Amino acid sequence: MIVATAGHIDHGKTRLVKALTGADTDRLPEEKARGISIDLGFAYLPLEAGGEIGFVDVPGHERFIHNMLAGVAGIDFALFVVAVDDGVMPQTVEHLQILDLLGIRRGIGVLTKADRVDAARIEAVRIQLANLLQGTTLSAASVFAVSSLTGEGIEALRAALVAAAREHHERHREGQLFRLAVDRAFSVAGSGTVVTGTVFNGEVKRGESLVVSPAGAVVRVRGLQVRGRAAEEARAGMRCALNVAGVEVDAVQRGDWVLHKSLHAPTARMDVRLRVPAGAEPIDHWTRVHAHLGTAKAMARVAIARAGSLAPGATGLAQLVLERPIAALTGDRLIVRAQDASRTLAGGTVIDPFGVSARRSARAVEFAALELDEPAKALAELLAIPRHAVDCARFERMFCLSRQAADRYYRDEQALCIGREPRVALRAETVAQLRNAALERIAAFHAAEPRSQGMNVERLRADVAPWLPADAFGFVLRGLVEVNKLQFDGVLVKAAGFDPTSNAADEALWQRVQPELLEAGYVVPVVPEIARRLAIDEPTLRDFLHRKARSGAVFQVSPQRFYPKATLAVLAANAALVARSASRGLFSTAQYREANGINRGVAIEILEFLDTLGITQRIGDLRKMNRNFVPILGAAKPRLVTRP
Repeated sequence: MIVATAGHIDHGKTRLVKALTGADTDRLPEEKARGISIDLGFAYLPLEAGGEIGFVDVPGHERFIHNMLAGVAGIDFALFVVAVDDGVMPQTVEHLQILDLLGIRRGIGVLTKADRVDAARIEAVRIQLANLLQGTTLSAASVFAVSSLTGEGIEALRAALVAAAREHHERHREGQLFRLAVDRAFSVAGSGTVVTGTVFNGEVKRGESLVVSPAGAVVRVRGLQVRGRAAEEARAGMRCALNVAGVEVDAVQRGDWVLHKSLHAPTARMDVRLRVPAGAEPIDHWTRVHAHLGTAKAMARVAIARAGSLAPGATGLAQLVLERPIAALTGDRLIVRAQDASRTLAGGTVIDPFGVSARRSARAVEFAALELDEPAKALAELLAIPRHAVDCARFERMFCLSRQAADRYYRDEQALCIGREPRVALRAETVAQLRNAALERIAAFHAAEPRSQGMNVERLRADVAPWLPADAFGFVLRGLVEVNKLQFDGVLVKAAGFDPTSNAADEALWQRVQPELLEAGYVVPVVPEIARRLAIDEPTLRDFLHRKARSGAVFQVSPQRFYPKATLAVLAANAALVARSASRGLFSTAQYREANGINRGVAIEILEFLDTLGITQRIGDLRKMNRNFVPILGAAKPRLVTRP
């Protein structure tokens, strides 16, 4: 369990931690000289039953509120401190406001310096603190009066913390990727760069490769420590130190994340839900603010729909447009402070860390799904949104999920992950509906344009599912090809078996042309000759034969010559017979020409076409049979004019 102190300067937070743990968290010379905490301090209280309580001691001075915010990021429990001689002070109020806005629900109120005042004063401050806590996330916190100097109440407070630690539920980490918020980076002689921080998600082991985000440096974990001792792994809810190789200490700073490579996606625009405390000032559209998330801080603009504003006590959607990229995930808590860093304006939760500059009102249903507590619930709602595909990589990154964990969620929702860039998830029933819609649209297209070879795939996608990425739509169509309901022809798609010449006019033309092709035998006339014989316009005939070739009834063997499929099958069978009779199965053009009783030019045209189909293969000046022609051209018996 990770505990942070909070409260006004000089209210005894550091002495309290020392009384509880024996460790002085003020480590900087300036802190020693001035007697105040400036930066974060850390201490541990081992538990007899195993584990420990990790303490983060934060500065109470208003000038160091940014350090306080870094310290309370990712904590489980708060020690909210008020000195009984001073009572509630300005930073007491702001620190509580921050804890409330961050949603910290577990904590203890601590009245320090009890040795300096009488019982009546302690009781008065206790009432004052109770009134202050009322209506906040810490309203149920118990209150202890202690003296770090005399030890009064320390044992009781320690016992209460130990009891809270026993009741603390370890953070869920199964199926999550590793993420640590860096609060310190320093160099150790002989070891190199060391970073410390709180593990927000997942777990890490020695030897693993990680990324420093947002910079993107790839590092390897050479070693790690938990509670100052070497360890083999660290997991969510722990504070740890990582000794990393691959980056200089100057390239890592507070506010960075060390995380799994799949999570590295710095963002400068995120959709959030902000809550403005009652009594605070309103936030207007495009207000410039300090945004604090994790241990990071960055300047940002608050974009509010329709150039509106968020009133005191209100909660609403906004978009943070950051002046530099940071790392963030869905569900991360954040604090927004005034541009001059003098006051807290709002707190909130990240909804979509990868926001887009589009109308947010159109994404209201998606936002509602992303705000659900669990990835499984969010996925179910996202999949239910009409005309919407779930970007798998984006979803998995938003919720810090490993591929294995995400795949379980997809299976539970009977979703198919299709496509590659991007890979998207759709429910199986949605894919089936899209396939039916595609078939209906293709049928309508053929009815409207019966002579067309097929419908352009992109045009079909625009009509059926413009919201679906092209690669994913291709998957939808390929499923129909596999069950022989559709056929691809380059960038065109058509119903399986569709013949663009199966209309009355083309049928009549085919009745005239087909006999000319069949009766010609092995030497089919060229197109101009057929057009002249049948008194058909040559371009009309050529267009017709090209369309007939797409149906598979004829094959264009050369630019001017189209052969019926049946004739070409016999010519292929003849080639197979010639090969069987030739030495080592290799035959020449001359052998093939003589066997078929055709001239050399026509023989070359036919053999080169059989080469393109892969039926024959040229080896120097000879050829051999390369594959069975039947699956391509159909069965046929050889009919040679002369025997080889």
